[in-house]
Amino acid sequence: MLRFKSLGSGSTGNATLIEATGLHSKRVLVDCGLGIRQLSARLAEAGLAETDIDAIFITHEHSDHIGCARQLALRHRIPIWMSRGTCEGGGLTDLDGLLHIARDGQAVDLGELELMPFTVPHDAREPLQLTCTDGATKIGLLTDLGHATTHLLGHLANCNALLLECNHDVDLLAQSAYPPFLKKRVAGLYGHLSNTAAAGIARSVAHDGLKVLVAAHLSLQNNRPDLVRQVIADVMGSRAEVVVAHATEGTRWIAV
Repeated sequence: MLRFKSLGSGSTGNATLIEATGLHSKRVLVDCGLGIRQLSARLAEAGLAETDIDAIFITHEHSDHIGCARQLALRHRIPIWMSRGTCEGGGLTDLDGLLHIARDGQAVDLGELELMPFTVPHDAREPLQLTCTDGATKIGLLTDLGHATTHLLGHLANCNALLLECNHDVDLLAQSAYPPFLKKRVAGLYGHLSNTAAAGIARSVAHDGLKVLVAAHLSLQNNRPDLVRQVIADVMGSRAEVVVAHATEGTRWIAV
């Protein structure tokens, strides 16, 4: 069985736990965009310690995703996966033998868990998002991208749970105090997903086996949970539970 939990989601820091339970549980931390004390405290709230993490996967080099990744990996000798572009862009080339290069479409075998990275359009050097499976259940993680591609939609087919970026409401972004260059960046093809764009992705990958959709990476200034719930619920109907990840509290543990 798989379960997952966001430890925080948004510009203040991103980290998501994926756990395969069974005779030999395996846990991967996807992104590590928190300070080490914050991360340790949120892991404790989830019933875990830093030493319970078996692997780290970093999606891209922006600070709200890298955070304390180097410190955590070196402190506990945890192997860490990321693309070569993320490694170079984030200055994480010196990881004392712990670094593994992740590539689009090449599976990462963690024993009880298999990760499948795939490229996405975002303003980073070589961003990768991913799916996770234990062979029976599949979870998709998709944040930090400007638009959908056929490639990423193919990777998200047949997911049983999906953590999906719902960054901004188009009207709230247009009316916000953001400077014009930042509005253009966020709304651009390599920026972040609007609620409408996220709903389009949800519609494309929806099927009877998709039971949980977690709306993630909401902008504190340019979005509201009620707007997200409405637009996603309009697409998913009653077939899937819709959960909105909190910026600092994340989500509860969600079993799939």
